[in-house]
Amino acid sequence: MVEIKYYNDFLQVHSMLLAATGLPQSLYPQLFRKLSSETFDAGEFFQIEPSEDGRQRKLIQTSDFMPKNSNVFLVDHAWTFRLSDAPKQLEEVPGLVERMASLMCVDADCHEDGGDGNEDLADKDGKMTAEEILEIEICKAKELSNDGVQWLELEELNIDDANLLALDLPTKCPNLVALSLLGNKIEKVETVLEEISKLKNLRALWLNDNPVLKNCASNMEEAVLQAFPNLEIFNSHFTCNYGEWALGFCGEIYGKDNPGNDGEEQLQNITSLDLSDRCIHNLNNKAFSPLKLPHLSHLNIRGNPIEENSVPELLEILKKFPSLNSLEVDIPGPLGESALEILDSLPNIFLLNGTKATKIFDMDKHVVDSVLQPRLPEWNPDDPLADRVLNAMWLYLMTYRLADEEKIDETSVWYVMDELGSALRHSDVPNFQVAPFLYMRDGNLSSAVSESLCSPCMLPPLIQLSILSFSILWPTQDVEKGDECTRDFLLGIGEDKQRSARLTAWFHTPKNYFIKGYEKHYQKLQSKHFTPPSMGSLKPSSLLCNKNPLRVYTDIPHVQEFLTRPEFSITSEPKEADILWTSMQVDEETRKAVGIRDDQYINQFPHEACLVMKHHLAETMQEAHGAPEWLQPTYDLVSHLTELIGDYYVRERKGLDNLWILKPWNMARTIDTTITSNLSAIIRLMETGPKICQKYIEHPSLFRGKKFDLRYIVLVRSINPLDIFLADVFWVRLSNNAYSLDKRSLYEYETHFTVMNYRGVLNHLQTREFVKEFEQEHQVKWSDIHQRIRNMIRSVFEAAVAVHPEMHSPKSRAIYGVDVMLDSSFCPKLLEVTYCPDCSRACTYDMEPVFGEGAEFKGRDFFNNVFGCLFLNETTNVAPL
Repeated sequence: MVEIKYYNDFLQVHSMLLAATGLPQSLYPQLFRKLSSETFDAGEFFQIEPSEDGRQRKLIQTSDFMPKNSNVFLVDHAWTFRLSDAPKQLEEVPGLVERMASLMCVDADCHEDGGDGNEDLADKDGKMTAEEILEIEICKAKELSNDGVQWLELEELNIDDANLLALDLPTKCPNLVALSLLGNKIEKVETVLEEISKLKNLRALWLNDNPVLKNCASNMEEAVLQAFPNLEIFNSHFTCNYGEWALGFCGEIYGKDNPGNDGEEQLQNITSLDLSDRCIHNLNNKAFSPLKLPHLSHLNIRGNPIEENSVPELLEILKKFPSLNSLEVDIPGPLGESALEILDSLPNIFLLNGTKATKIFDMDKHVVDSVLQPRLPEWNPDDPLADRVLNAMWLYLMTYRLADEEKIDETSVWYVMDELGSALRHSDVPNFQVAPFLYMRDGNLSSAVSESLCSPCMLPPLIQLSILSFSILWPTQDVEKGDECTRDFLLGIGEDKQRSARLTAWFHTPKNYFIKGYEKHYQKLQSKHFTPPSMGSLKPSSLLCNKNPLRVYTDIPHVQEFLTRPEFSITSEPKEADILWTSMQVDEETRKAVGIRDDQYINQFPHEACLVMKHHLAETMQEAHGAPEWLQPTYDLVSHLTELIGDYYVRERKGLDNLWILKPWNMARTIDTTITSNLSAIIRLMETGPKICQKYIEHPSLFRGKKFDLRYIVLVRSINPLDIFLADVFWVRLSNNAYSLDKRSLYEYETHFTVMNYRGVLNHLQTREFVKEFEQEHQVKWSDIHQRIRNMIRSVFEAAVAVHPEMHSPKSRAIYGVDVMLDSSFCPKLLEVTYCPDCSRACTYDMEPVFGEGAEFKGRDFFNNVFGCLFLNETTNVAPL
């Protein structure tokens, strides 16, 4: 290997990679010079500045002027890793977690001056009680007003129902206008209604983060509103009774220093009004009018359903405000589907979602609709730095996939650009472009890389050794001094690939838009009523029972070894075979190339992808059954990302768990499978290939404290009529570690996954041993569980027949593996269906654990029974479904 010294050699080795980056050819020589000398000179042209109150950084140009396509810069990679290795690297690599926390702006509370350490202790130990705070507030009120205490905040003081009654607020503070009991331990709605309903002047009540909300979530708000007829704000949301006081509170007119209960109208002083996320259902309110708010110039109504007003009605309301020139609203949302449509209807608007109207009219419609507020990382002060980084990294990660000459690497590589590269924020009209670049200074073409920043595309062969990984940065527009430097996070991704929905990974997109999409999808699923298909008069073709022996061609070694019945013989020539039992997927091209005849039996059914590919399986089941109990909520992210985001938001709003598992469409052994509750992660993981996202079974049935699943073997003799059988043994596959929902455990393969053939120690059980011990551990009858599983498997194949009758083929016979998990109530859940070759291999891999001693003999029995059932109409060791 010789180091690349000349430009022509550089081009020869990197030509295809250079073309794939999109870098203009005029910049190739400059890139070569900087790579050869390892010149990192971006610091001479840019500087990093804090933004969003220090929770983000942005990149500003400091040079006077930089023309389009005039320069290229090298950006180093600060962290490169496989996803499963991330926690371990953060713990073990010196200084890594500190650097990443600083780069991602999640270390803000780690650098504060803590004094000598006694202040926090004094605050903790000397924290006043609710009684003490109340006495102080009463004393203050007596000095200032005859109305007594009107605004009272008793937050995070461990107040329970008894404490609340003991405070006797109606007697001590009869004129309360606003009361916050946030973060306490109040459990009973009766306590709230009995005590606080006596406060006749109450306009705002905060009970957030109290157990009472979870205990009475369904009827709490209705009960409170009946008890408090004047209440305008409940738990930060506007009630249907909202009026001038609620608007004055959001306009920062009313507050602790001015409770606003004197009847004096002060709304005319409001120029900016933030009504975002107030759960406003109707904006047509007599208090929200130009007569009350004559000087209103800025209005934020993001995050409100406002479903009781039509689009024309809302636009007419807003047109009446003469001074309104700045508006923030969800797009698409209550004012329409497009920013251009809104501006056409509201010609006085100068700023829409922070963007000048003149600029919007010059931009593409879809570009404008993504002007959104950034999604900033959140953390608790007690969270370790590593946990903060693992949560925030999805706002910064980029990815590529390595390959050699024979195959693409099964696991993607993720990386974080250095501080300068990571400060590049998103814009739909960016002035810079970034691409990964692997510099092969030794010029050896023995490996390859697949870049998948937005959509995977194969790049040329690269070297295996002496690869230097960079990103390259260049201006795609003329840039002035002081301009912010931006890139498109979704370069090449348009609305045909769900661009607006994918932006949710980095921005707060309109929740109500996605929730509506989910609700429509959910209603469609609920409307399904499955009726098992009526089978026609078709019959399986006559079997070759009279021909002896039946010649079998197979490329599966264990079938060759264990199929020993005299009725069958093995042939090495496919054209001579009566039965083709192959690991290849046989399509029309294969049939022609191999010379497969129409009268030959084959171990595959047409269109079986409706079962064996995960996204098609979910689609087939949902088309037939809607949302059956045995199928976890499942979304094909390529086509149903909007509905998934809506489901996530609904669960978040209801306080339900939000742990999801992402699985590639068609990969085995849990390759590229991830478990996460991070919405940004769910969306970003689409970049490593098409996936389904399925609600994770957070509370599975456990065996010896460990997670397990079951592989059932289904033999299909005919599709029409449906003629299927279940083998009398099933595979029990155990994880190696005790089950846990700890966040760190989600990265532990041997805790959450059970297929250990290729990773970890094989941990399987014999069927009889498992059943006996499981019944003892859980005090259940396995026969009852087994019957539910049988019913489910039957329903799966009935659905396939109903939705895809074209699966029928008189010359097809097959076996499928059906993977099942039990939840904590012992209800079966369908995981996946595997096709014939995988199933045949699985049988051979796992014989010893399942069958015990003498596995070779048992394996011979197994394959002999399979072929006897499928081709000789026997039913030995199988049961009809």
